[in-house]
Amino acid sequence: MEANNRESLVNNSPLFLFHNQAKKEEKKKARIWVERGKVYTLAEVSQHNHAKDCWLVIEGKVYNVTKFLEDHPGGDEVLLSATGKDASDDFEDVGHSSSARAMMDEFYVGDIDTSTIPTKTKYSPPKQPHYEQEKTSDFVTKLLQFLVPLLILGLAFGVRFYTKSSA
Repeated sequence: MEANNRESLVNNSPLFLFHNQAKKEEKKKARIWVERGKVYTLAEVSQHNHAKDCWLVIEGKVYNVTKFLEDHPGGDEVLLSATGKDASDDFEDVGHSSSARAMMDEFYVGDIDTSTIPTKTKYSPPKQPHYEQEKTSDFVTKLLQFLVPLLILGLAFGVRFYTKSSA
């Protein structure tokens, strides 16, 4: 009975409770760091695409920005529209400050499996039919460019002259 009382006193002492709480916090941090080192697929990250659970992929790293949605200077729509894809270009295009880049560390949850991100396809414009300039001679083109405005000007003067003399 005396052993139970002593054990009860020790277990309820402030020092023991503090030590026990510190151990729990240490285990929690260790669990978070294990989770933080996880490698996610784009499909997994894409599931976190709403205001209550928002993850982004930037420069090969995965960030849980849910807590930052309300504080983001550009608004939450900007972040929500960047979910489900590699948002690196969107992030770089805005030109974030060094302090914004430093803030990213607290939202880091892991890395992205780059093999799950679709490769970027290079834009190639549609093929245009080849224009053969030799079909139209330069002389005829230049002559028309000179004569058509003169013809319009002459016609305008003729109409003006004809309407003035009849009135």
